[in-house]
Amino acid sequence: MASFVIEGGHKLHGAITPQGAKNEALQVLCAVLLTKETVVISNLPNILDVNNLIDLLASMGVTVEKLAKGKYTFTAANLDTAYLRSADFLKKCNKLRGSVMLIGPLLARLGEVTYAKPGGDKIGRRRLDTHFQGMVNLGATFEYDQELLAYRFDGKNLKGAYMLLDEASVTGTANIIMAAVMAQGTTTIYNAACEPYVQQLCRLLNNMGAKISGVGSNLLTIEGVKALHGAQHKLLPDMIEVGSFIGMAAITGSELRIKDAGIRDLGIIPDAFRRLGIRIDEEGDDLVIPAQDHYQIESFLDGSILTVADAPWPGLTPDLLSVLLVVATQAKGSVLIHQKMFESRLFFVDKLIDMGAQIILCDPHRAVVIGHQQHDFARHPCRYSHADCRHVCRRHFPH
Repeated sequence: MASFVIEGGHKLHGAITPQGAKNEALQVLCAVLLTKETVVISNLPNILDVNNLIDLLASMGVTVEKLAKGKYTFTAANLDTAYLRSADFLKKCNKLRGSVMLIGPLLARLGEVTYAKPGGDKIGRRRLDTHFQGMVNLGATFEYDQELLAYRFDGKNLKGAYMLLDEASVTGTANIIMAAVMAQGTTTIYNAACEPYVQQLCRLLNNMGAKISGVGSNLLTIEGVKALHGAQHKLLPDMIEVGSFIGMAAITGSELRIKDAGIRDLGIIPDAFRRLGIRIDEEGDDLVIPAQDHYQIESFLDGSILTVADAPWPGLTPDLLSVLLVVATQAKGSVLIHQKMFESRLFFVDKLIDMGAQIILCDPHRAVVIGHQQHDFARHPCRYSHADCRHVCRRHFPH
């Protein structure tokens, strides 16, 4: 495993451009299986999950051509059905969590699929019930094969249906949408996830000839069509990278410009950082974070401690709570970080506590951060070395 040696004490400066969104990439890459014609996708991020899924598509018989950095064509004219039943296919699916979204398009295209339970990042329990129940609602059946350690789906006659999802799962919603676009009749999905990346998937599918209405809401109506055609699609910037860059600028007290940030699709992410006292200016589609010496965490209007919690869109994405928590350790004031959507994501705070952070881990879902309010070394020179400073500096400068 690679190691990183990080030398602190350096200001950052300049401009940075976020990559295309990983979560959107995994959805739209699976969608190329729904047509025999060519689909062109640009702004694909050069990261392991995306590259692995592209390699998996190529192994399935999809013709893949790289046109430029981040820009590819995909033509799924002749899928290798023998490979789709092979041990190698199941092994690759097992190593890639995003591969679960192959179920919907393969059922729509071929009427059957054998699929291994996916692996992926360990961020707490992430169940697949919404995916599987959605396929059942459309008329598919599935059984577990003990020898293959995989699920066998049969969906040769998918039919539209009304369904109320038990959770607003992003990947579950995407999977069901892709299965329903060529199902017979009309499908209604209530409590659908409405994240910008699901909206982007719907726009791509509509450009391919699908009939999806209600895009951007939690109530989607899909009229099944017989076939889809090729299209072109550009990914949005990754909102997690944008939020991470904001945190990076804040934690180092640096001035940074985030170019082409896709501000319209960031939701409340910038405001969540602003509530920690971080100034964020908007210039066109760029975010500019000026250098600040100190950050003051806001309180609620009644004076009570600020609570930052995750929620399904348009709430705050859970992937940025860890960044917000780290930034809060360097601000003045206190904040309750409440991780509602996933379990076991806050145990990393033990390492921050070892580094001197003042954090109370209330339970697996909640942590109270009491910010240190880092001081400006230029204005408060210290006779101690950097190595010793963190142990004694709070005694000299308790703010």
